[in-house]
This record gives sequence, C-alpha cells and structure tokens, in this order.
Amino acid sequence: MPSFDEVLKEAGEFGRFQKRVFFLLCQTGVTFSFLFASVVFLGQVPDNYWCRIPGAAELSERCGWTLEEERNFTVLPLLLANGSSRGECERLDIAWDASASCTSPLTHRPNGSAGSPPLTACHGNWVYQQPHSSIVSEYNLVCSRAWMLDLSQAILNLGFLAGAFTLGYAADRYGRILIYLLSCLGVGICGIIVAFAPNFTVFLIFRFLQGVFGKGTWMTCYVIVTEIVGSAQRIIGIVIQIFFTLGIMILPGIAYLVPTWQGIQLAISLPNFLFLLYYWVVPESPRWLLTRKKGEKALKIMHNIAKHNGKYLSPHYSEIAVSNAEVSNPSFLDLVRTPQMRRNTLILMYAWFTSALIYQGLVMRLGIVGGNLYLNFFISGAVELPAALLILVTIDRIGRRLPFAISNIVAGIACLITAFLPEDIPWFKTTVATVGRLGITIAFEIVYLVNSELYPTTLRNFGVSLCSSLCDLGGIIAPFLLFRLAAIWLELPLIIFSILAVVCGILVLLLPETKGISLPETVEDVEQLS
Repeated sequence: MPSFDEVLKEAGEFGRFQKRVFFLLCQTGVTFSFLFASVVFLGQVPDNYWCRIPGAAELSERCGWTLEEERNFTVLPLLLANGSSRGECERLDIAWDASASCTSPLTHRPNGSAGSPPLTACHGNWVYQQPHSSIVSEYNLVCSRAWMLDLSQAILNLGFLAGAFTLGYAADRYGRILIYLLSCLGVGICGIIVAFAPNFTVFLIFRFLQGVFGKGTWMTCYVIVTEIVGSAQRIIGIVIQIFFTLGIMILPGIAYLVPTWQGIQLAISLPNFLFLLYYWVVPESPRWLLTRKKGEKALKIMHNIAKHNGKYLSPHYSEIAVSNAEVSNPSFLDLVRTPQMRRNTLILMYAWFTSALIYQGLVMRLGIVGGNLYLNFFISGAVELPAALLILVTIDRIGRRLPFAISNIVAGIACLITAFLPEDIPWFKTTVATVGRLGITIAFEIVYLVNSELYPTTLRNFGVSLCSSLCDLGGIIAPFLLFRLAAIWLELPLIIFSILAVVCGILVLLLPETKGISLPETVEDVEQLS
C-alpha cells in the first residue's frame, strides 16, 4: 500500500492545483497583516485637543463661538497661568454658568475668588478637532487614560495567544478547512462589531475575539498550504510571508484614503467574508484525513489534484496507507527532558519572544516618531520584501544558523545606532532604522522554518505551538514597553531592543544546523544533531 508522499509525488508535488490553492490562501496573509498592524492607524493620537471647562459647551452655544474661539478662551489663559501646560491634561479649576460674559468669561468667577485660578486634572471632558478620526478621540485614550491604547494592542495579542491553542487544537481535531472558514467568518463579524462598539469595553472584548479568529485564519492557511505540497517545497512557508509584507504596504494606503477609524476597521475586516468562497475551491488537507482514518476521502482529493495537474494516478493507487500511530498527549516536560531538546526549546522560545517584541515595537514606533506616517509605514513594509529574497538565496546555500544569528545581531546594532543619531540628519537615521527592520524581519521569518526542523514528528505540532506562543507574549508586552519607555525618552525602547536582539543572535549560534538533513522523527534523532 503506497504512502501519502508516494501518491503525492505521482499526482504532482507542486502543480497547477497546489499553486492555485497556495495563491488563494496566501491572501489571508494580507488581511492578517491588516489586523496585526492596524493599531498604528486606528490609534493615532490627535494633534489638536484640549480639556473643556465645565459649562463651556453651553456658553459656547449661547455666544456662538467657534471651536477655535472656545479653545482660545480655555487654553490661552492656562498658558499664561502655567507656561508648561498646553491644556490637554489639565484645565483651569473654574466652571462657567449662564451669567458668564461672552467676551471675557474668565472675569466672572462663580466662587468669587481673585487672582490666577488654580489648575485641576482633566477627567473625560476633552474636545477634539476631529472627534472620530481614531479610537483615541472616540474613547478619550489620552493623558491618564493613554495606557488603554497599549491595552488595546495587548488584548489583540492575547487573542492571538488564545487562538493559537484553542483553534490550533480544533484544526487538528475537526479539520483544517472547517476551522479556517469559521475563523474567517469570526474575524469579519467581530471586525464589524469593533467598528460600531458603543464603548471601550465592548471594543476590547471583540478585538480580543478578532485576535482569536485572526490567528486561526493565519495558522490554518499556513498548515493547509504546507500539507498539500511535497517535502522538497518545505521552504514555501517563507514565500507566504511575502503576502504578509504586501498587506503591510497596502495598509497605509487604506488609512490615507479612509478618514475615520470606523471606516478603516471595516475596510480591513470585510474582505474576510470573501474567503468563505474557498469552501468550493480549497479541499480538506488529505494528510489530515489520513490521520483521521479517512483514506477514501483523501484518495478522492488526490485524484482531483492529479487531474488538475495534468497527471494520472496509476490503478494500483486504490488506497493510501493510513497512519496507525496512536494520538499522544505531549507535555512541556517532553521538550526539556533531554539535553539537546532542552537547549533547543529554551533558545527557540527566547527567539520567538525577541523577534515578535522587536518587530511589533518597530512597527508601532512609526506612529510616534513624527514625519509622514503613511509614507514611512509604506517604506518600512517595502524593505521587508528583500528579506524573503535574502532568505531564499542564503538558507539553502550557507544554512539556517548563520543568517539567523547575523540578522539578529545586525538588527540589534542598527537599533543601537539609531537611538544615538541626531535628529538633524533624518535620512540617515531612517536608513539605519530600516536596516534594523530588515534584520528583525529576516530573523522572524527564519524562526518559523527552524522551529519546525528542530522537533521530532511526534512533538512537532506541540513544540511549534508552545514556542510560538512566546511570540504572542512578546506582542502583549511590546506596546507597554514602547509607549511607556518612549514617554521617558523617545529612543529608550531602541536600547532595550538592541540588547535583546544581540543576545538572541549569540544564542542561536548554539542551535544545530539543519540544512540538507531529513526532519527528525524521534527525540533520539534530535539528540544526535550536532
């Protein structure tokens, strides 16, 4: 009885059928990148806002003031009383009533006090020139509430983490394409609810759920593609990342053309409903069907693949060998019980954490460094395209380990240099920062490949899921680390990034080289890797 790989070789390992499915599923990378990086545009901090004095809205309406006139009456006296205050997070501690003058409202003090009025912190009474331009102005995520913007991105990454375990397990149990389609439906529905959320709590709940389903789409599309091609196409996972990069480049165009955050949210969520059409063109993974003892269905799909590839399966391929392996329940102890497995696991966990933290930190940093956000974001995405090409050129020639280490070290050095470059040479600072972004992108894409090659078949799914969960943990920490440290010194996060990246570059040199070797089948095979 032939094995699945033998039947796949006969039907075509990467023919017209696989290329079509590959292209269709890779579009998921575009929409996932929208979700991943959208906070940069959804959470833009307004340029012009101030704290409104109680009673100012009624007085403004009675006096026929414009917003600019109201701001002058509110903020200019504050600047005179306290030159360091811009009226964003504090206001004059007074209240205006119906007896206040339209021309000199500050001359009237309801409490009869004299001299410069005291200041008080602002609590929920902000005025924005563009009230619906971002979630910051929509939900008042400024001043003492600014940390809630960090929370919104952390909640999304927490959803990614939950999705990796729950939907990863569900895809193994109930099928790849079913979970993929349900996840696409979930992302679309949750995205619409997020756009019309009546308050910030509802926004966070459904942003979390959008993260759960978003991770489900990304994981399952990756798995389906890799399971319907031959082992020689192992590197195809790197090519999938290019579509993620294309999404990063398209996103600023959407944000530039759509003026409100609700419009941006709908524009990046609604395309997920189109993926439901894949029900009629993308089959279930035949490899998964074989693990579920469904050999007849798998063979039917293989005949369809052969037909589309212009091949013909021999008559003796009447059935495929079904896996007789019992389903095991691996634990974390299995990954650290032996010396080589323990070393690989700990280094890979740190590499996932570092790559995600630095990558997401550098993406979000574009929103706070000034300049043309849309152009800078597009350029930062464009520099990721060479990353996949460099990987494709190098890893099958000089191996995985050396490019993995060099990319981390280059990213770390570039972040350190960028932190200390003066602001009066922005072109040079941007160039060096771009090199850092390119380096960490290469490292992030290589860790996907290396992780799967360093675990035995019996522990591969569990090992990759566990290690990559540190990626989502890094994403949870990234916004807090970036925005809170940047409030102390704008370049301080880059110092932290540089240390983490250089340490990672040194550690990955301790991993074994996997170029040109067969995937390990058992823990003993891993222990023999040098």
